[in-house]
Amino acid sequence: MPPATPPPASFELFVRELPESRSFLVAAGLEQALDYLESWAFTPSDISYLRSIPGLSGVASDFFDTYLPALRFTGDVWAVPEGCPVFAGEPILRVTAPVAEAQLVETTLLATVLFQTSVASKAARVVGASDARPVIEFGGRRAHGPEAAVHAARAAYLAGCEGTSNVEAGSRFGIPVSGTMAHSWVMAHSDERSAFTRYMEVHGPKSVLLIDTYDAVASARLIVRSGLRPAAVRVDSGDLAGLSMAVRRVLDAGALEDTRILVSGDLDEYGVAKLVASGAPIDGFGVGTAISTSVDAPSLSGVYKLVAIERNGNMVPVAKLSPGKQTLPGEKQVWRIGRDGDAERDLIGLAGEPAPPHGVPVLSRVVRHGVRTSPRPSLQGLRADSRAARSALPTGVRRLRGADRFPAARSTIA
Repeated sequence: MPPATPPPASFELFVRELPESRSFLVAAGLEQALDYLESWAFTPSDISYLRSIPGLSGVASDFFDTYLPALRFTGDVWAVPEGCPVFAGEPILRVTAPVAEAQLVETTLLATVLFQTSVASKAARVVGASDARPVIEFGGRRAHGPEAAVHAARAAYLAGCEGTSNVEAGSRFGIPVSGTMAHSWVMAHSDERSAFTRYMEVHGPKSVLLIDTYDAVASARLIVRSGLRPAAVRVDSGDLAGLSMAVRRVLDAGALEDTRILVSGDLDEYGVAKLVASGAPIDGFGVGTAISTSVDAPSLSGVYKLVAIERNGNMVPVAKLSPGKQTLPGEKQVWRIGRDGDAERDLIGLAGEPAPPHGVPVLSRVVRHGVRTSPRPSLQGLRADSRAARSALPTGVRRLRGADRFPAARSTIA
């Protein structure tokens, strides 16, 4: 059974090393992590199950009867804002709480923050490659379950996607929803004209028609002949650059200059960048699997490590010394240093040391004694702040290939 008054301890969640294909990460998932901490409790059914586990058969009954029913999160949380660029070794969040509380929430905090951070980081790369053309997150059917799909859509929107095809995510988080017909819609009709006409009867001038079920160029000609005026058409397969050029010629010749061309189909940041560089007349991208699964870096080397614990009335820094897995002792702060709105370097120091010249602290307290310190921020506001924070990074750090390493050093006392 835990002690009657467990000592306070501080744990920090951070990523040991950036994936090879990432020059920065975009922190995400904090709001869901805080929701979890606010509602954290052991239900009677939880406790009943724990009693049945053989490995806990020797635990005193007070643990189940008294301790667990009353257990809530009562600690403090310091965190970087969602959408903020972060780098290896920098705390994304710090939990200071009675040690049992801080330990028991570890797995959920890691899973929540690291998953959304991995998706947001991938989405930021795709959006950065799109040359300001809208990117819609299309990955719900490839995500690792329906709940993962919803939170992937949120992370992608936070990082700059214009919307999602996931209606549940739109409902929960106010994300604009966008989509088109399925190939099965076209195939279920006796001909494409019927499929397109009936679709537009429902969705009107905002319709996006999927034109590559059979022949994209022939479908574009059919749209012109039929007098249809959709908002956009989508091509989901084949030579996207070449087809978009051919379709654009057909639409323009048919006085459909305002009908946009959207493309999708196993795209990632490199595919998007290649299409942009080709000069293809593409107005927007639907990107699914690459974003919702962060396909080239599906997991991060994230950890949640004890950095300080109270002993004899004092908070004592502690560190892990295992080869290859060493940690830095003490509660830490990160200062982003720069001038005129540009970020030049980061300094990782102890939380109590003075800020360096031109340094802005990245972590702030978001929970005090188990209660949020400020109202929930809007996702739209976080999204705008994230765009500004990424734009402040040096151009070389934001480069898609061969990116520069952002300077991040320890202070002399950290």
